[in-house]
Amino acid sequence: RLAPGPYLTQLLVDVGAEVIKIETPTIGDYARHIPAEMGLGKMFDMINQGKKSVTINYRNPRGRDVFHRLVATADVVLENFRPGTAARWKIDYDSLRTIKPDIIYCALTGYGQTGPYTSRAGHDLNYSAISGALSLNAFENNPPVPYGLTVADLSGAMLAGMAILSALTGKQRNGEGAYLDVA
Repeated sequence: RLAPGPYLTQLLVDVGAEVIKIETPTIGDYARHIPAEMGLGKMFDMINQGKKSVTINYRNPRGRDVFHRLVATADVVLENFRPGTAARWKIDYDSLRTIKPDIIYCALTGYGQTGPYTSRAGHDLNYSAISGALSLNAFENNPPVPYGLTVADLSGAMLAGMAILSALTGKQRNGEGAYLDVA
């Protein structure tokens, strides 16, 4: 809903992909409702141009069935949930590859699917700090100054895009899907 997934899919739209954005009923994408006065009000418009959008409650069996029918026609599924969430709703890679064996599935998360920080919530500022990048924006005897741009979110999205495009190239050669874990 925030920067990484929508930015990544906007990049894919910009190079010609058909993107179907799945939104949760009643909630939708809350970026749509951020007031312009907060400086991000137009973010939704900027990173959702040219996408198709559908509301599906994939948390219940009927909605999940609709989602699975869409997956059967897709080349790529991108999810941006905390690790384990997609499996709980049966929309994870193992569930979806039984529907479409050559699916390319990208899980884009803050800290990846495994490791000591997997269950931690995170935001761009956390990633910049823990990586040490934030310290590069510090001045003597002063705390670091956060970047004016979500550098980690946007970089992660671009790297996930490269991974997806690489997996699509591999699929053209060998007919196989892929699981991509991008943090």
